[in-house]
Amino acid sequence: MASMSVKKVLIVEDSTSLNTLYQQYLRNEKVEILTAGNGAETKYLVANHEPSLVLLDLGLPDIKGMDLLEWIKSEYPHIEVVIITSQNAIDTVVEVMRLGALDFIEKPFDGKRLITTVKNALKQIALSQQLQTLQNTFSRSEYQGFIGSSLPMQAIYKIIEAAAPSRATVFITGESGTGKEVCARAIHDQSPRQPGLFIALNCGAIPRELMESEIFGHIKGAFTGAQKARDGVATQADGGTLFLDEIAEMDMDLQTKLLRFLQTGKFQPVGSDKEISVDIRFVCATNKNPLEEVKAGRFREDLYYRLQVIPIHLPRLAERGEDTLAIAEYFLKQFATEENKEFVGLSEEVKQLFLDYDWPGNVRQLQNVIQNIVVLHNAKMVESQHLPHPLNNIAVSQKATSPAAEPPTPQVFASSEVKIQPLAVTEREAIESAIAYCNGNIPKAAELLDVSPSTIYRKKVSWDSAG
Repeated sequence: MASMSVKKVLIVEDSTSLNTLYQQYLRNEKVEILTAGNGAETKYLVANHEPSLVLLDLGLPDIKGMDLLEWIKSEYPHIEVVIITSQNAIDTVVEVMRLGALDFIEKPFDGKRLITTVKNALKQIALSQQLQTLQNTFSRSEYQGFIGSSLPMQAIYKIIEAAAPSRATVFITGESGTGKEVCARAIHDQSPRQPGLFIALNCGAIPRELMESEIFGHIKGAFTGAQKARDGVATQADGGTLFLDEIAEMDMDLQTKLLRFLQTGKFQPVGSDKEISVDIRFVCATNKNPLEEVKAGRFREDLYYRLQVIPIHLPRLAERGEDTLAIAEYFLKQFATEENKEFVGLSEEVKQLFLDYDWPGNVRQLQNVIQNIVVLHNAKMVESQHLPHPLNNIAVSQKATSPAAEPPTPQVFASSEVKIQPLAVTEREAIESAIAYCNGNIPKAAELLDVSPSTIYRKKVSWDSAG
């Protein structure tokens, strides 16, 4: 592939004098120039050097310029081609553009014209590469244990990628079942600490009187039942990541000790007077609103701000659009394989019901629903009669309240009442209206229009280049 810093430009011209002249025109530009005098040389250089841009003369001695253009765009569609021609007939111009040429220059031309054309072409190439990067970014349907390509999740993926290499503490918030531990593990797996351990502790599942020992460990005889010394998660996670889930459930006294641990990297096991130093990346999470817990006096304000270096809020499943269907189908395939069942998909009725449902238990509830269906039933498609409570009641209620379907009434319009305009104009108006509605946010506009962001970017480029 062509270098990202210095672009390669291939000049294809059978006239030696013109070839030399074109090189002179471009001598001060930041490009690497390759030259060819016929079609055979062109194919060799394209195949072995893959220039970013080809300046192609149509009048070659061995291969028709049109055929060479078609070959380049067929075999190497990422290479842009500018046609050099003395044929100014409109049908020639239309044909080269149809075959994929980016632009054309009519002979004779001066150096300024060539430089401007080359600069514009290279800008177009750079823009296309940026758009491809954006498309790749916004087209991820899976990421580090997450499933979903919705805009809220794309934002989460980007935050994880940016935060992972850092040592900064991450505070994850979100309702139960939204994937907070998946997020924490993704941060660890994407970080330089990945060779170390990822240790997770649910602060809401451990009795308060045992929590300090779970975190910091204890020495033999520290308390009744401590018959031998035991390392806590702080020691186990040394060199890795410690994930404290439901941290808002932690006792206030222990919050004070945790704050000191965060600030110094040192702690004392229960019953010991020795300090231990460890190297830990902290990731914390809660399903509560931490600021409300601070206001209520249940969570230390200084601890909150010490933890809230990089906040990540995970969206509810109902806010993730069609991610719900992608996750449901993933679980369906997984459980059907485990249970040796025939399920392969969701009926259209079930899909719509899943999209309309609020999912108070989020992804965890969806997982349980799919597992229930697979264990208790067997069919090719998941139908509404397979749904467990409360989804089955919703399905029955919708059927009972839906009016009988009536055939649509044909509408006849007088020709004078209909605004007829080219489809391209209607398309542009729809796209521009969506962008305006979303305050210039193209990815959000693309989601509303049910197209990829790259489609809108490509349309805008074509409109801008057309003037």
